[in-house]
Amino acid sequence: MNDEQTPSHSSADGAALEGNLDPRLLAEIERLHQLTLYSRWLVVGILWLTVGSISLWSLRDSIQLWLEYFTWSAVKYALVYNRIAAIGLGICMGTTLAVLIRQSRIILWGLPNHEHQRLSHQVLRIRVQGRSHPLWKWVCRE
Repeated sequence: MNDEQTPSHSSADGAALEGNLDPRLLAEIERLHQLTLYSRWLVVGILWLTVGSISLWSLRDSIQLWLEYFTWSAVKYALVYNRIAAIGLGICMGTTLAVLIRQSRIILWGLPNHEHQRLSHQVLRIRVQGRSHPLWKWVCRE
């Protein structure tokens, strides 16, 4: 077999896979990727609106003190003595940071091969199920 005929597999992005796929499937994979990205940010937003706002509300007295006399020890003691609020803020900040790091990695190095394959398999499952699949109208629109 000739070197020109063998597909090269890049570990950083799905460029080798994209050469073998039809443009319609690639567009559907991209729409599914965008949909998962938007759903991640939706979860982060809902977390901040619910858990984050409740946590900040329970820290309102401490925040008022921080605005008058800010010290790191005041922040430390406020979070130590309000553990539930600290856990809530940690969950919100952790998920936000995780989504930011994941999206930055995809922007810098592209979509990994395993993620591209997972998305393509998911698009094919959506196609097989047809219009009864909940994501059909967003992914496989005509």
